[in-house]
Amino acid sequence: MTKKDQTISCEIPAVSKKPEEIKADGSFNRQTNRFTKPFGTKSDELPVEAGRYRLLWSAACPWAHRSVIARKILGLESAISLGKVSPMRPRIDRVDWEFSLDDNGIDPVLGVQYVSEVYMNADPAYTGRPTVPVMVDVKTKKAVNNDYFKLTNYFETVWAPFHKENAPDLYPEDLRAEIDALNDVIFHDVNNGVYKCGFARSQEAYEQAYDTLFARLDELETRLSKQRFLFGDFITDSDIRLYTTLVRFDAAYYSAFRTNRNLIREFPNLWGYARDLYQTVGFGETTDFDAIKRHYHLSITIDPTKGEVNILPKGPDESVWLSEHNREQVSGKKEKFLIQG
Repeated sequence: MTKKDQTISCEIPAVSKKPEEIKADGSFNRQTNRFTKPFGTKSDELPVEAGRYRLLWSAACPWAHRSVIARKILGLESAISLGKVSPMRPRIDRVDWEFSLDDNGIDPVLGVQYVSEVYMNADPAYTGRPTVPVMVDVKTKKAVNNDYFKLTNYFETVWAPFHKENAPDLYPEDLRAEIDALNDVIFHDVNNGVYKCGFARSQEAYEQAYDTLFARLDELETRLSKQRFLFGDFITDSDIRLYTTLVRFDAAYYSAFRTNRNLIREFPNLWGYARDLYQTVGFGETTDFDAIKRHYHLSITIDPTKGEVNILPKGPDESVWLSEHNREQVSGKKEKFLIQG
């Protein structure tokens, strides 16, 4: 029996085949994060050490994408290595992520085939969905933090000793309370809002999520008519979080999740704003439309028993993301935005 075969045989019984994330009323209730120990300098926190951790992500996943954007913008590539899983869920009897993009289908640093393995290494009794992003201790091959909601904030604060020279401040101390409040709204109504639409199992739950989503997008459209980014003329953590949903919206959520009142390109300000970010260092270069479309249109998500044949959409045209956005005019400045450093 090969190492790969041994991994499969010990993994399947331990991980939940279908996590219960649908409430009695048919609404989607996202599972809570299991590994939330913070990074920091205290004895009860995860030590911040260059080379100690590997960030696992999928280019399809918005939660993972935002951590990779922050890592790129802040210059943490040499401090935190990156492992990438396929956007296609493996055809096995549970929900998982697979390293099928790597040689021999194994992550070259951790030596694992599935993301679930690092979860089981950390907690053999783990029964939830193995999620990305997840920070893994390279020494122990254990998942140590999968708290996607706070991970970018750790990168922006306690990981500062490893930032590149002149790295931007994505989480200014004087704005943190406001950023946190807006991030909470964006998470519930937009980031997770599209999933509440897509995974709803009742008409009432779907329509409630749909109405909440578009009411919030309308509000953000108005906000961005008056300023270039969510907090003015500079990019913050909130912009990263909103971007990862906007960039997936027309290509995936509009049809796959039935969020079909409007395309993002039909919102003048949100569309210009999204292209502005796409054309900024760290955003467009980490955006993979093919991975996004394959995952949402061809792969499996909450239900591992789903096996029907789907068709990969040919559109939309990706070249429009490089068209002029003219968002610099909102700030009254002539120059285009560039992240320095």
